[in-house]
Amino acid sequence: MRVSNLVRLVPLLSVVLALPTNPKYLHEHKDKRDIVTKVVYVTVGEEEATSTSQAVLLNGQFGLEAGNNQRTTTTLQQEITSSTNTEIPVSITTTANSISAAAAIIDSTTTSTTPTSAVVTSTSPASSSSASSSVSDAGAKGISYSPYSNSGGCKSLSEIKSDLSILSNYDVIRIYGVDCDQVANLLQAKASSQKLFLGIYYMDQIQAGVETIQAAVSSYGSWDDIYTVSIGNELVNAGEATPSQIKQYIDTGRSALTSAGYTGPVVSVDTFVAVINNPDLCNYSDYIAVNAHAYFDYNTAAADAGTWLATQIDNVYKACGSSKNVLITESGWPSKGDTYGAAIPSKANQETAIAAIKEKCGSQTLLFTAYNDYWKSPGQYGVEQYWGIYSSE
Repeated sequence: MRVSNLVRLVPLLSVVLALPTNPKYLHEHKDKRDIVTKVVYVTVGEEEATSTSQAVLLNGQFGLEAGNNQRTTTTLQQEITSSTNTEIPVSITTTANSISAAAAIIDSTTTSTTPTSAVVTSTSPASSSSASSSVSDAGAKGISYSPYSNSGGCKSLSEIKSDLSILSNYDVIRIYGVDCDQVANLLQAKASSQKLFLGIYYMDQIQAGVETIQAAVSSYGSWDDIYTVSIGNELVNAGEATPSQIKQYIDTGRSALTSAGYTGPVVSVDTFVAVINNPDLCNYSDYIAVNAHAYFDYNTAAADAGTWLATQIDNVYKACGSSKNVLITESGWPSKGDTYGAAIPSKANQETAIAAIKEKCGSQTLLFTAYNDYWKSPGQYGVEQYWGIYSSE
């Protein structure tokens, strides 16, 4: 079965991904693991798909992340009937790990998803220690941070210093953009031993973003303070870029950063399912940087968030040919919002999930996020404002 025929989406029933309504980074537009019903016409009988990466294209355009199967392999087999060279409609109601079920149908050589060397014990890239498996005193590699007030304004340097004062045990602080003087402010506010995972958010402003970073580094630190620079966040998952465009963005960013004197890792962050479905992305980043949130899996409870995340690390590691280290650049649990299957937001469950993540794969994880983001819209499940690990609610 040719891949071009495997994913002929005619017609597609009402698959709409929410777009950001605020120019800043919005968590809500990134992780749409809703149960979606779509009709896919599949031509059967021409030739067999030969790899899991081909099979997972069934869900590749919808930003669906891997979770437990909503349907069994048997059910999918019954729906993908083998009428030679005949197009048949296949109605698939799924969360994204039905990609594994589809792969098992089409490719009998699908491998186990039991975590192996990808988790903690995988070899660090020889060119950089930035994806190493050391773990901070806080129990995780790092944590993300947004320098915005509740109303969406820019926090002052003194406010940022206050926020970071209780994050000093983390090795890495991740930020997403260069607005609000955040690179300069974080360089001044962080502990001397901490490093920053920086992000350039707008792909039409890569050069300007690098210049802002360079100016901040020249004034308040050195390139040794920078752990990684990310060019873009979840662009493929959001349908805002193709893998080939990601390569162009990374090449542009890397060239500008090299000219500015930076020699550390350059990546583009996406969701783990986007990388699994588009393994070309593995080739462009210096290590594999992916976001993954167990809450959106539907079948995963807070206590199992660590095991779930370790499985996704292994899935990505294998999809990328077991050749590059994997860093989870976001993973957390909401403290308020709607129940989503087995996933129940609460402060207690957030603490349980974070503890589980730290136990299973903390050395490969940047937690999401330091404080609640009240400047965001609540989102479809009412959770987008409530991922703050150090917030009271």
